[in-house]
Amino acid sequence: MTDSLLERAPAHALLADGTTVCIRPATPGDHDRLKGFYDAMSAENLRLRFFSVSRRSAAMAADRACAPARPGYRALLAEARGQVLGLAEYETAPDADAGDAAGDGKHSAEISIAVADGLHHRGVGTLLVEHLVSAARADGITTFTADALSENGEVLRLFADLGLRTSRRFEGPQTRCTIHLDQDDTYLTAVESRGRAADVASLRPLLCPEAVAVVGAGRTPGSVGRAILHHIHTGGYTRRLFAVNPSVTSVLGVPCYPSVSALPRTPDLVVVAVPAAAVAATAEECGTAGVRALLVVTSGLDPDQAQALRTACRTHGMRLVGPNCLGISNTDARLSLDATFAAEHPRPGAAGVAVQSGGVGIALLDGLSRLGIGVSSFVSLGDKYDVSGNDMLQWWETDGRTDLALLHLESFGNPRAFSRTARRVARRMPVLTVDAGRSAAGRRAAASHTAAAATPTMTRRALFTQAGITATRSVGELLEAAALLHSQTLPEGKRVAVVTNAGGAGVLAADACAEAGLALPAFTPATAEALRAVLPGGAAVGNPVDATAAVTEAQLTDCVDALMEYPGVDAVLVALVPTALATATGDDLVRALTGAPGRRPKPVLAVRLEQDLPVRLLPAADAGGTVPSYAEPQAAARALAHAADRAAWLARPAGTVPALDDVETERARALAEAHLTAHPDGGWLDPRGCADLLACYGIPQIPWAWAETEDDAVRAADRLRGADGRVVMKAHWPGLVHKSEERAVHLDLRGEPQVRAAFRDLQTRFGDLMTGVVVQSLARRGTELFAGVVQDEVFGPLVLFGLGGTATEVLADHAARLAPLTDHDVHDLITAPRCAPLLFGTRGNGPVDLEALEHLLLRLSRMAADLPQLAEADFNPVLAAPGGVTVLDARIRLLPRLPQDPYLRRLR
Repeated sequence: MTDSLLERAPAHALLADGTTVCIRPATPGDHDRLKGFYDAMSAENLRLRFFSVSRRSAAMAADRACAPARPGYRALLAEARGQVLGLAEYETAPDADAGDAAGDGKHSAEISIAVADGLHHRGVGTLLVEHLVSAARADGITTFTADALSENGEVLRLFADLGLRTSRRFEGPQTRCTIHLDQDDTYLTAVESRGRAADVASLRPLLCPEAVAVVGAGRTPGSVGRAILHHIHTGGYTRRLFAVNPSVTSVLGVPCYPSVSALPRTPDLVVVAVPAAAVAATAEECGTAGVRALLVVTSGLDPDQAQALRTACRTHGMRLVGPNCLGISNTDARLSLDATFAAEHPRPGAAGVAVQSGGVGIALLDGLSRLGIGVSSFVSLGDKYDVSGNDMLQWWETDGRTDLALLHLESFGNPRAFSRTARRVARRMPVLTVDAGRSAAGRRAAASHTAAAATPTMTRRALFTQAGITATRSVGELLEAAALLHSQTLPEGKRVAVVTNAGGAGVLAADACAEAGLALPAFTPATAEALRAVLPGGAAVGNPVDATAAVTEAQLTDCVDALMEYPGVDAVLVALVPTALATATGDDLVRALTGAPGRRPKPVLAVRLEQDLPVRLLPAADAGGTVPSYAEPQAAARALAHAADRAAWLARPAGTVPALDDVETERARALAEAHLTAHPDGGWLDPRGCADLLACYGIPQIPWAWAETEDDAVRAADRLRGADGRVVMKAHWPGLVHKSEERAVHLDLRGEPQVRAAFRDLQTRFGDLMTGVVVQSLARRGTELFAGVVQDEVFGPLVLFGLGGTATEVLADHAARLAPLTDHDVHDLITAPRCAPLLFGTRGNGPVDLEALEHLLLRLSRMAADLPQLAEADFNPVLAAPGGVTVLDARIRLLPRLPQDPYLRRLR
């Protein structure tokens, strides 16, 4: 165990009731407080903890917890407002053997928990154990053991409900529990469930406050504080409302008080609209008064002011939205809270909206109100010091009012936790986002092929794809997709029938569908005949269907109804233009789409080229449904493609991370630690180090040998020559990445003279820089591919795959997924690049060994997940052939990084 691991940083987290606590290591300075913690315990609580009521045991426990940090022991305490709430500790046996088969060695530790009287059933012990489990895993501990009195049902239930594999053995009046610390999906799901309940409880004072105060609301027209107070007051807020201003007694008819402490009752939520220099002091005053949530709209905080605000919120357990934000809104009729300074009150409805940009928020509020979708709750996250998109997804998941989630996030605090939450929520409702930050300016400097390929766009796209999030490129596209997802049934596939009353409009719609990846299949003869029977003479019944300008409302209705019954298409897009014929007959062709009661079995979309707005929702005949209408066929096709992608994601069961045989994780970690001990700043592994690491994960390499002299190279070539007698020689020196660019490779070497000549050439050109050469067998023919990993500091390990060889960066034919890869992720990785048809067999060539390729990617993913020190891994080329898959060249870079637990419950 390293000293840095012993010094675990404090973390704030939420109890079951939404209370914020700090989880941190106990220190010698905590001794008196911990002794007081035990002294205040009832005799019964002491007996259950120490199996006796002796105060001496409690004093010894305080001494043990507050002794100087030492290997094999940890003590974590939970505190709030200076009060110790609980303590959890573990200790390994002092003289244990790490390989002890009984599980009592250095890989096992004894655990104990104590919670203060009056604080049971609030999740203190469970939260402490979760943090202790995370710390133990980082220390290499795989099992906890614990002894408890058999009558201590609370602690036995705590262990049983963790989500970890637990066994019990009864020993007289005691029960011995063994807890296995494997982090599987069962445990993560249990942690998520507890976290979701705590998160939602903590957000209630923010989004459902019983009393609100606005600090900074004055008489000056145009001030932000006054505007928010006006919005709350005129928006119909049904609970208590106050203003805080020492200079006046009322503002806009709302009673005003000189300070938060002077209010007649403590508000749940305080809106802070004061100058940046006063924000921290205001937050401290609110916390001291017992306020549970802050909305800080002030912008321009400097680093010291920002830190003081964070500290006040964490110290006093207040949830925080902002700073630098537009505000929040909850349109629930029982509350009607609109604490924003938007131009209009949002329309009540079904869409949950969370944005970082206030401008984007205003655009979405306006668009959703105009469409009639409306908003259930809105949060402008601003600089996102605390409350995040992850919090809001969990709120919408449980609020009973939201069926559409819209996000605009410019940054991610914990993408892997967000991905799990979004994946779960997206099974219940559509989750849409604007993919911000796609520009090439966001690309970081990179050395390897893998790092160069891992653009911000690719990383975010991988996150969105795996989580089932519908990612759009603009606010307009997001609203277009939301209109369809809100109003229509999801299509079962991408087959579209296009119907029009003007041939040109039909062609435009057909082109748009093709560009969006949709298909326009030909109709069967029977279907074509059925359509011909209901349409005017002269109608063309191919796909698109040209119903001609003479089509009537009744005929168009019959046509759409027939296509609803036809199993060969999944959606119907109707492109209409206004004509004098329809006007003369009094027909309204739009009614052919909106006249059916309820939702149709397939989605129906309208395109009206004369429409003034990009998208509208046309009311249906039963007044309960709507039909989306678009001004441009491209918008309709994009929205339909998004709906088809969502339907396909929902239809596919959640993937699983396959178990892998013959993986030597402990040996791999030891190799990484040994390299970083020798090279504290990290760096690229030499060929032997790369080969050893690949061998730990069963990743196949072509036979090779290391040579530092000309004679060594000749002997290596003699051993490695295949049936055709040819070998390859590659120069090596620390930091060499692109061998081809340096002309550091000799191919197709036959016989000893060519091998010697190649070595001399490399030695002459590179001199002392070259530390040796790699001699390899000449690879058989196959498809050159590329596979790699880059460890993103925010998103974690990203696995990339695509076309390889020297042109890999030029062609940029890559796909990416975040590790760990599931079986579905691997399939998507292999099929996503443009080169995919080469892998499945083309022009008479058979398919490559796809199972071996899948295994290589899974093993690469496992390596990335096991080793946080793995900064980059670059396999290029990877040779894929019908008989197997082989890595021809591997580069691996390690950096000194500690393991992180992205799923540990903690606030930002």
